[in-house]
Amino acid sequence: MTRVPAPVLALAAMLSVQIGAALAKTRFDEVGSVGAAALRLVIGALVLLLVVRPRVRHWTRRQWTAAVLLGLALGGMNVFIYVAFASIPIGVAVTIEFLGPLTLSLAHTRRWRDVTWAALALAGVVLLGVGPAAVTAVGGVVAAIAAAACWAGYIVMNRRVGAAIPGVDGLAVSMVVAMLVSLPTGLRPAVDGVVGDPSLLLVFAGVALLSTVLPYALEMLALRRMPTRVFGVLQSLGPAIAALAGLVVLHEELAVQEVVALACVSVASVGVTLSARRGRARPDAGRTGGAGQVP
Repeated sequence: MTRVPAPVLALAAMLSVQIGAALAKTRFDEVGSVGAAALRLVIGALVLLLVVRPRVRHWTRRQWTAAVLLGLALGGMNVFIYVAFASIPIGVAVTIEFLGPLTLSLAHTRRWRDVTWAALALAGVVLLGVGPAAVTAVGGVVAAIAAAACWAGYIVMNRRVGAAIPGVDGLAVSMVVAMLVSLPTGLRPAVDGVVGDPSLLLVFAGVALLSTVLPYALEMLALRRMPTRVFGVLQSLGPAIAALAGLVVLHEELAVQEVVALACVSVASVGVTLSARRGRARPDAGRTGGAGQVP
Protein backbone atom coordinates (compact mmCIF):
# COMPACT_ATOMS: atom_id res chain seq x y z
CA MET A 1 0.00 0.00 0.00
CA THR A 2 2.92 2.37 0.54
CA ARG A 3 3.48 2.53 -3.21
CA VAL A 4 -0.12 3.52 -3.93
CA PRO A 5 -0.54 7.33 -4.09
CA ALA A 6 -2.51 8.70 -1.15
CA PRO A 7 -5.18 10.38 -3.35
CA VAL A 8 -5.83 7.03 -5.00
CA LEU A 9 -6.41 5.48 -1.57
CA ALA A 10 -8.85 8.26 -0.65
CA LEU A 11 -10.77 7.84 -3.90
CA ALA A 12 -10.80 4.06 -3.44
CA ALA A 13 -12.32 4.55 0.01
CA MET A 14 -15.17 6.65 -1.40
CA LEU A 15 -15.72 4.22 -4.26
CA SER A 16 -15.86 1.34 -1.78
CA VAL A 17 -18.57 3.11 0.26
CA GLN A 18 -20.75 3.77 -2.76
CA ILE A 19 -20.31 0.30 -4.26
CA GLY A 20 -21.36 -1.10 -0.89
CA ALA A 21 -24.48 1.09 -0.98
CA ALA A 22 -25.29 0.01 -4.52
CA LEU A 23 -24.79 -3.65 -3.59
CA ALA A 24 -27.16 -3.24 -0.64
CA LYS A 25 -29.80 -1.68 -2.91
CA THR A 26 -29.78 -4.76 -5.14
CA ARG A 27 -31.23 -6.69 -2.18
CA PHE A 28 -33.95 -4.25 -1.14
CA ASP A 29 -36.59 -6.57 -2.64
CA GLU A 30 -35.63 -9.29 -0.15
CA VAL A 31 -35.12 -7.28 3.04
CA GLY A 32 -36.46 -3.78 2.37
CA SER A 33 -34.46 -0.59 2.70
CA VAL A 34 -34.58 -0.37 6.51
CA GLY A 35 -33.92 -4.10 6.81
CA ALA A 36 -30.81 -3.61 4.67
CA ALA A 37 -29.67 -0.76 6.91
CA ALA A 38 -30.29 -2.92 9.98
CA LEU A 39 -28.25 -5.82 8.60
CA ARG A 40 -25.35 -3.53 7.74
CA LEU A 41 -25.39 -1.87 11.16
CA VAL A 42 -25.75 -5.13 13.11
CA ILE A 43 -22.82 -6.74 11.32
CA GLY A 44 -20.72 -3.57 11.57
CA ALA A 45 -21.47 -3.19 15.28
CA LEU A 46 -20.62 -6.82 16.05
CA VAL A 47 -17.34 -6.60 14.16
CA LEU A 48 -16.34 -3.40 15.96
CA LEU A 49 -17.24 -4.82 19.36
CA LEU A 50 -15.17 -7.93 18.74
CA VAL A 51 -12.18 -5.96 17.47
CA VAL A 52 -12.26 -2.95 19.80
CA ARG A 53 -13.77 -4.41 22.99
CA PRO A 54 -14.52 -0.97 24.43
CA ARG A 55 -13.83 -0.39 28.11
CA VAL A 56 -16.85 1.52 29.38
CA ARG A 57 -16.92 0.68 33.10
CA HIS A 58 -15.49 4.02 34.20
CA TRP A 59 -17.15 6.25 31.61
CA THR A 60 -18.68 9.47 32.88
CA ARG A 61 -22.17 10.69 32.10
CA ARG A 62 -20.64 13.17 29.63
CA GLN A 63 -18.89 10.37 27.74
CA TRP A 64 -22.00 8.20 27.61
CA THR A 65 -24.12 11.12 26.42
CA ALA A 66 -21.69 11.95 23.63
CA ALA A 67 -21.48 8.33 22.46
CA VAL A 68 -25.26 7.85 22.51
CA LEU A 69 -25.93 11.08 20.60
CA LEU A 70 -23.32 10.10 18.02
CA GLY A 71 -25.01 6.71 17.67
CA LEU A 72 -28.42 8.32 17.16
CA ALA A 73 -27.02 10.52 14.41
CA LEU A 74 -25.19 7.59 12.82
CA GLY A 75 -28.25 5.35 12.95
CA GLY A 76 -30.53 8.03 11.53
CA MET A 77 -28.04 8.80 8.75
CA ASN A 78 -27.88 5.14 7.69
CA VAL A 79 -31.60 4.43 7.91
CA PHE A 80 -32.73 7.61 6.16
CA ILE A 81 -30.24 7.35 3.29
CA TYR A 82 -31.22 3.73 2.65
CA VAL A 83 -34.89 4.76 2.64
CA ALA A 84 -33.97 7.45 0.10
CA PHE A 85 -32.08 4.92 -2.04
CA ALA A 86 -35.28 2.87 -2.32
CA SER A 87 -37.08 5.52 -4.38
CA ILE A 88 -34.46 7.85 -5.93
CA PRO A 89 -31.11 7.22 -7.66
CA ILE A 90 -28.11 6.86 -5.38
CA GLY A 91 -26.38 9.81 -7.06
CA VAL A 92 -29.30 12.13 -6.30
CA ALA A 93 -29.68 10.87 -2.73
CA VAL A 94 -26.00 11.33 -1.90
CA THR A 95 -25.98 14.79 -3.49
CA ILE A 96 -28.83 15.85 -1.21
CA GLU A 97 -27.22 14.15 1.79
CA PHE A 98 -23.98 15.99 1.07
CA LEU A 99 -25.78 19.27 1.73
CA GLY A 100 -25.65 18.42 5.46
CA PRO A 101 -21.89 18.78 5.97
CA LEU A 102 -21.75 21.53 3.34
CA THR A 103 -24.36 23.58 5.19
CA LEU A 104 -22.50 22.99 8.45
CA SER A 105 -19.30 24.30 6.88
CA LEU A 106 -21.04 27.36 5.47
CA ALA A 107 -22.75 28.05 8.82
CA HIS A 108 -19.34 28.46 10.44
CA THR A 109 -17.91 30.75 7.80
CA ARG A 110 -17.13 34.41 8.42
CA ARG A 111 -16.15 35.35 4.86
CA TRP A 112 -18.32 37.13 2.35
CA ARG A 113 -16.67 35.24 -0.50
CA ASP A 114 -18.29 32.05 0.76
CA VAL A 115 -21.68 33.51 -0.17
CA THR A 116 -20.73 32.46 -3.69
CA TRP A 117 -20.41 28.85 -2.64
CA ALA A 118 -23.68 29.02 -0.73
CA ALA A 119 -25.41 30.40 -3.82
CA LEU A 120 -23.94 27.63 -5.94
CA ALA A 121 -25.13 24.98 -3.48
CA LEU A 122 -28.57 26.62 -3.45
CA ALA A 123 -28.64 26.44 -7.25
CA GLY A 124 -27.98 22.72 -6.95
CA VAL A 125 -30.88 22.36 -4.51
CA VAL A 126 -33.22 24.23 -6.84
CA LEU A 127 -32.20 22.05 -9.79
CA LEU A 128 -32.80 18.93 -7.74
CA GLY A 129 -36.17 20.35 -6.72
CA VAL A 130 -37.35 20.47 -10.32
CA GLY A 131 -35.70 17.18 -11.31
CA PRO A 132 -37.55 13.92 -11.96
CA ALA A 133 -36.61 12.44 -8.57
CA ALA A 134 -38.19 15.31 -6.60
CA VAL A 135 -41.35 15.22 -8.71
CA THR A 136 -41.94 11.47 -8.68
CA ALA A 137 -40.50 10.47 -5.28
CA VAL A 138 -41.00 13.23 -2.75
CA GLY A 139 -40.64 10.76 0.12
CA GLY A 140 -37.17 9.76 -1.05
CA VAL A 141 -36.06 13.38 -1.24
CA VAL A 142 -37.40 14.06 2.27
CA ALA A 143 -35.53 11.01 3.56
CA ALA A 144 -32.31 12.23 1.93
CA ILE A 145 -32.78 15.64 3.56
CA ALA A 146 -33.22 13.91 6.93
CA ALA A 147 -30.02 11.95 6.24
CA ALA A 148 -28.25 15.25 5.50
CA ALA A 149 -29.35 16.65 8.87
CA CYS A 150 -28.16 13.47 10.61
CA TRP A 151 -24.80 13.70 8.81
CA ALA A 152 -24.32 17.25 10.11
CA GLY A 153 -25.18 16.02 13.60
CA TYR A 154 -22.78 13.12 13.18
CA ILE A 155 -19.91 15.51 12.38
CA VAL A 156 -20.61 17.65 15.45
CA MET A 157 -20.94 14.68 17.79
CA ASN A 158 -17.98 12.83 16.28
CA ARG A 159 -15.75 15.73 17.28
CA ARG A 160 -17.16 15.66 20.82
CA VAL A 161 -16.70 11.91 21.12
CA GLY A 162 -13.15 12.22 19.83
CA ALA A 163 -12.41 14.83 22.48
CA ALA A 164 -14.14 12.98 25.33
CA ILE A 165 -13.24 9.33 24.65
CA PRO A 166 -9.77 8.11 23.69
CA GLY A 167 -9.23 5.69 20.80
CA VAL A 168 -12.19 4.20 18.96
CA ASP A 169 -14.11 2.95 22.00
CA GLY A 170 -16.68 5.69 21.51
CA LEU A 171 -17.25 4.73 17.89
CA ALA A 172 -17.81 1.07 18.84
CA VAL A 173 -20.48 2.02 21.41
CA SER A 174 -22.04 4.48 18.96
CA MET A 175 -22.34 1.71 16.37
CA VAL A 176 -24.32 -0.35 18.87
CA VAL A 177 -26.67 2.59 19.45
CA ALA A 178 -27.00 3.07 15.67
CA MET A 179 -27.86 -0.62 15.35
CA LEU A 180 -30.59 -0.24 17.97
CA VAL A 181 -32.04 2.73 16.07
CA SER A 182 -32.58 0.52 13.02
CA LEU A 183 -34.09 -2.49 14.80
CA PRO A 184 -37.67 -1.34 15.57
CA THR A 185 -38.56 -1.10 11.86
CA GLY A 186 -35.72 -3.08 10.31
CA LEU A 187 -35.46 -6.24 12.41
CA ARG A 188 -38.49 -8.09 11.07
CA PRO A 189 -37.83 -7.59 7.33
CA ALA A 190 -34.15 -8.39 7.90
CA VAL A 191 -34.93 -11.63 9.76
CA ASP A 192 -37.60 -12.65 7.23
CA GLY A 193 -35.18 -12.04 4.37
CA VAL A 194 -32.32 -13.97 5.98
CA VAL A 195 -34.60 -16.91 6.88
CA GLY A 196 -35.73 -17.06 3.26
CA ASP A 197 -32.19 -16.71 1.90
CA PRO A 198 -29.34 -17.23 4.41
CA SER A 199 -26.81 -16.13 1.77
CA LEU A 200 -27.96 -12.57 2.49
CA LEU A 201 -25.77 -12.68 5.59
CA LEU A 202 -22.74 -13.04 3.33
CA VAL A 203 -23.99 -10.27 1.04
CA PHE A 204 -24.38 -7.82 3.89
CA ALA A 205 -21.13 -8.89 5.47
CA GLY A 206 -19.64 -7.74 2.17
CA VAL A 207 -21.66 -4.52 2.37
CA ALA A 208 -20.35 -3.88 5.90
CA LEU A 209 -16.81 -4.54 4.71
CA LEU A 210 -17.14 -2.24 1.69
CA SER A 211 -19.04 0.52 3.49
CA THR A 212 -17.26 0.56 6.86
CA VAL A 213 -14.13 -1.52 7.41
CA LEU A 214 -12.31 -1.08 4.09
CA PRO A 215 -12.91 2.67 3.60
CA TYR A 216 -11.94 3.40 7.22
CA ALA A 217 -8.63 1.60 6.73
CA LEU A 218 -7.96 3.24 3.36
CA GLU A 219 -8.74 6.72 4.70
CA MET A 220 -6.39 6.20 7.63
CA LEU A 221 -3.58 5.23 5.25
CA ALA A 222 -4.35 8.16 2.95
CA LEU A 223 -4.42 10.76 5.72
CA ARG A 224 -0.98 9.68 6.92
CA ARG A 225 0.51 10.77 3.59
CA MET A 226 -1.57 13.70 2.38
CA PRO A 227 -2.73 17.10 3.72
CA THR A 228 -6.23 17.17 5.17
CA ARG A 229 -7.00 20.06 2.78
CA VAL A 230 -6.45 17.79 -0.21
CA PHE A 231 -8.42 15.02 1.48
CA GLY A 232 -11.32 17.41 2.03
CA VAL A 233 -11.33 18.43 -1.62
CA LEU A 234 -11.33 14.79 -2.74
CA GLN A 235 -14.27 14.08 -0.41
CA SER A 236 -16.23 16.63 -2.41
CA LEU A 237 -16.30 14.13 -5.27
CA GLY A 238 -18.62 11.92 -3.19
CA PRO A 239 -21.82 12.72 -5.12
CA ALA A 240 -20.13 12.10 -8.47
CA ILE A 241 -18.71 8.77 -7.29
CA ALA A 242 -22.15 7.78 -5.95
CA ALA A 243 -23.69 8.58 -9.34
CA LEU A 244 -21.02 6.48 -11.04
CA ALA A 245 -21.66 3.52 -8.72
CA GLY A 246 -25.39 3.83 -9.32
CA LEU A 247 -24.86 3.86 -13.07
CA VAL A 248 -22.46 0.90 -13.19
CA VAL A 249 -24.06 -1.37 -10.57
CA LEU A 250 -27.74 -0.40 -10.82
CA HIS A 251 -27.94 1.19 -14.29
CA GLU A 252 -29.37 4.38 -12.77
CA GLU A 253 -29.16 7.26 -15.22
CA LEU A 254 -29.51 10.88 -14.09
CA ALA A 255 -31.38 13.64 -15.86
CA VAL A 256 -29.38 16.59 -17.20
CA GLN A 257 -30.49 18.95 -14.42
CA GLU A 258 -29.58 16.35 -11.80
CA VAL A 259 -26.07 16.06 -13.22
CA VAL A 260 -25.74 19.85 -13.19
CA ALA A 261 -27.04 19.94 -9.58
CA LEU A 262 -24.49 17.32 -8.60
CA ALA A 263 -21.74 19.43 -10.15
CA CYS A 264 -22.95 22.57 -8.35
CA VAL A 265 -22.91 20.90 -4.94
CA SER A 266 -19.51 19.29 -5.55
CA VAL A 267 -17.91 22.54 -6.73
CA ALA A 268 -19.44 24.44 -3.81
CA SER A 269 -17.98 21.86 -1.43
CA VAL A 270 -14.53 22.20 -2.99
CA GLY A 271 -14.77 25.98 -2.73
CA VAL A 272 -15.81 26.10 0.91
CA THR A 273 -13.20 23.47 1.84
CA LEU A 274 -10.38 25.45 0.23
CA SER A 275 -11.71 28.68 1.74
CA ALA A 276 -11.78 27.11 5.20
CA ARG A 277 -8.19 25.93 4.89
CA ARG A 278 -6.99 29.36 3.74
CA GLY A 279 -8.76 30.88 6.71
CA ARG A 280 -7.02 28.55 9.14
CA ALA A 281 -3.66 29.44 7.63
CA ARG A 282 -4.07 33.09 8.62
CA PRO A 283 -2.58 34.14 11.98
CA ASP A 284 -5.98 35.29 13.25
CA ALA A 285 -7.86 32.21 12.07
CA GLY A 286 -7.98 30.69 15.55
CA ARG A 287 -9.58 33.82 16.99
CA THR A 288 -12.21 34.21 14.31
CA GLY A 289 -13.30 30.59 14.55
CA GLY A 290 -12.65 29.54 10.96
CA ALA A 291 -14.95 27.42 8.85
CA GLY A 292 -15.80 23.81 9.26
CA GLN A 293 -14.53 21.09 7.02
CA VAL A 294 -16.59 18.73 4.96
CA PRO A 295 -15.29 15.27 5.91
